[in-house]
Amino acid sequence: MEQDKIRIKLKSYDYKLLDQSVKQIVETVKRTGSSVKGPIPLPTSRRRWVVLRSPHKFDQSREHFEIREFKRMLDIVKITPQTIESLMEISLPAGVDIEVKMRG
Repeated sequence: MEQDKIRIKLKSYDYKLLDQSVKQIVETVKRTGSSVKGPIPLPTSRRRWVVLRSPHKFDQSREHFEIREFKRMLDIVKITPQTIESLMEISLPAGVDIEVKMRG
């Protein structure tokens, strides 16, 4: 059962962990004989919050918080059955979210 392309999207709050996971996936795919397009860095989403430090007085004193979500995308072409099996056996770190789509 061969597919034309597999698209993998990875998300993480830690870019080092994300790059390590991408490297692991790329090495696994190349070892099975398939080719990889990417990793393509996607835009980083930033969420920011401003909170008052004191609830009653000193309105000018505020704290700023930010969370950054880093994203990468991989396209795997010329897929073999060994590629699919090896991708299913990879164990990624807990801080990485992965989304896999198969396209025909």
